[in-house]
This record gives sequence, structure tokens and C-alpha cells, in this order.
Amino acid sequence: MDVLLIGSGGREHALAWKLARSPDLGKLFAAPGNPGIAAVAECVALDPTDHDAVIAFCREKGIGFVVVGPEVPLVAGLADALTDASIPVFGPSAAAARLEGSKGFTKDLCTLQNIPTARYQRFTESDAAKDYIQREGAPIVVKADGLAAGKGVTVAATIEEALAAIDDCFAGALAGAGIEVVVEECMEGPEASLFCLCDGERAILFGTAEDHKRAYDGDKGPNTGGMGAYSPSYLMTPEMTERAMAEIVRPTLAGMRAQGAPFRGVLYAGLMLTKDGPKLIEYNVRFGDPECQVLMMRLESDLLPVLFAAATGSLDGVSLDWSDEPAVTVVLASKGYPGAYEKNTPIRSLPDVGEGEMIFHAGTSLIHGELVANGGRVLNVTARAADVAQAVEKAYALVDGVEWSEGFCRRDIAHRARH
Repeated sequence: MDVLLIGSGGREHALAWKLARSPDLGKLFAAPGNPGIAAVAECVALDPTDHDAVIAFCREKGIGFVVVGPEVPLVAGLADALTDASIPVFGPSAAAARLEGSKGFTKDLCTLQNIPTARYQRFTESDAAKDYIQREGAPIVVKADGLAAGKGVTVAATIEEALAAIDDCFAGALAGAGIEVVVEECMEGPEASLFCLCDGERAILFGTAEDHKRAYDGDKGPNTGGMGAYSPSYLMTPEMTERAMAEIVRPTLAGMRAQGAPFRGVLYAGLMLTKDGPKLIEYNVRFGDPECQVLMMRLESDLLPVLFAAATGSLDGVSLDWSDEPAVTVVLASKGYPGAYEKNTPIRSLPDVGEGEMIFHAGTSLIHGELVANGGRVLNVTARAADVAQAVEKAYALVDGVEWSEGFCRRDIAHRARH
């Protein structure tokens, strides 16, 4: 089967790396891909927002399956266009992708399905939102309703901080994501991520992970798209996992079916493990980044047929094999990220990787044949080992072998799992 992978980041490199190992794979194309992906796939200059061009390419090349990595094309309806063209696609319809594309939609679904989550109100007008915040007090959480590339959530420690977040949302600072806001109570407890493959009817567990959102050691500094991750989450015991599946994931699938928008693809539940049990923070409708990298490092099953089974409504009877060894990924980012940073800084060399090791490219490109950093998060240095401490040691040994003077990373990834 010839496959087209949509995307260009570290998540997509991890997916390409794993798909390339499948005996069921014919040729792998990636649009647009990156220099790391180019080692295992043919990168093509396709614009994922041009649905007609993607369909034409699939027909020209005889593509049997499309895997969509990022959320933006899914929310924009790329999966619908491919489905209408009779091209199998891994990723939800636009209607199902509202689980990520609209936080308000998801919160309302939680109410309908009695799914445990934070108490909330939705607002389309600034003054009403501010009045609510003044009444509720701080800490409180302000979320832009739409897609904001990981930057649409403010956990406000003070009322002033929450009011400023409201101003940012309604002033257009988030380019359309904040035309509506959700204001919700600040839940307490550790966070974990749960991934499920879904075929519209069923959900099968696709691993757990924990990530590090803050830019600097000790969970300090601004929020980012993620500075590192590890899998599995030791907080997600079998009992906690089954409770999350029963109380959160399965009612979500039932609710989406009831709305005429059955969910097919990967459902990524961000969970807060409160004293009352797991509660939903938010959903994503694609693999996490950088969580995908540690999941792919631990997955021993062939990825291609299970993604195809989810896409075609046939997960019944599918089971997955996982390595018992934990995996850790450290994000190397451009100095200044998540704020302004210099682009096209040279990456002089990358170390060789051994068994259970991989450097996934996220924000890289080639200029005159030379590898450069052209994004905020640039490399995902990933390792698997017998225990977390050894995986951390292997990952940082690789980090220290990267010759790139403009990069930085956290030095405490997986600290929660090491205690």
C-alpha cells in the first residue's frame, strides 16, 4: 500500500519512521515533510489546505491511504474531502475534529454525557466574561475556544492575569481562536495523557504519556508546545486507565455518534488526576507532539494496519504489542522559544544513534544542502531503556552530541518519573 503522510514536524517524523518499517508499505510520501522524514519517505510540495491538489496527487500516485498528522487540516475538513473522493484516511471528519477545534463544543459534550471535567461557562462577550471572573475569583483558567497552536490557555493565578487573558482573546491576539472563550475552574492534581485509537464505535488504548509544557527546568517559564515527554505515565495505573476509558473516552464516542459525527482517528485525552478521580482537561484529535515520539519508540506492533483498521471501522479484535521499556524524549529548541528566535541557524552535526535511540526532526530544513533550524522546537532526542533513569541518560548523551550553538533544552525531563 502506498501511503501519503500529511505534516512536517517531529510527530510526523516519528510516524514516518514507524510506518517505514511496515511490511505492508509500498512507497511512503510526505507532504511537505522535513529533512529527517526525507530519509524514509519522498517529500512532496503539496499544500494540505488545497484539498483538490491533495486528492489529485493521491489519484496520480495511486495512494491507498492518507495519514493526517496535524490538527489544522483535520479541523479544516481534509479528511472529509478525501472520504468523499473514496480515499481512505486516518483522521476525524471536521465535525468530529470539533473536539479539538472548539473547547466550548467539548465542554458542552461533557455536560451532555456526564463526563467529569472542570466547571465552566462560555462567553462571546468580554464584559460578561470579566464579571464572571470577578465573581469566581482566582486561580481560574481562561481558554480561547478555537485552535491556538498550544497558546490559547491561561492558568491565571490572579484575577488581573485572567482579565488580561480575556483582553488578549477578544483583541484578536490569537488570530480568530478567541472569538469565544471558555472560563473554567482551576482543577488540582497531576496531569497525564491517554491515547486511544478509535473507529467510530470502539476505542482501544494506545498508550499513556506525560509531557513538560514549561520552557525551563523545574516547570518554570512560559508555556510551550512541549519541551519533552516520557511514556508510560506511572500515574496511569491499569485501574486509573480503565476508569478514564469508562468515564471519559467511551461516553465521548457515544456522544459523537449521537451527534452524527462518529470519531475515527486518534483521541488524545489530557487528564487531570484529581482527588475525585480522572477529569478531562481537553481533547486533541491527533497524536501529541512530543508524546507521539515516545509512543512510537515503545510500539512493537506494525503501525500501518492498525491505523488503517481505525480509519475503516475495523478495530474489533485488534491488539497492540508494546515494549515494557520506558521511552524519553528531550526537545531541543531555538534560544528564545516560545518567544522570538533566530531562524536558519546551522546545525553542524548530529550524533549517530544506537539501538532504542532516535533523533526526530521537528523544525529543520536544508539550505544549500546544509541542515538548519527553522522552527521553535527543532529536534526531538529520544531514547528507550530498561528504566527511566537509563533512558534519560541515553537521551542526554545524545543531546550533548548535537553541535548546534543556538539550541537549548530542559535538563530535567522525566523528573517526575524518576522519584
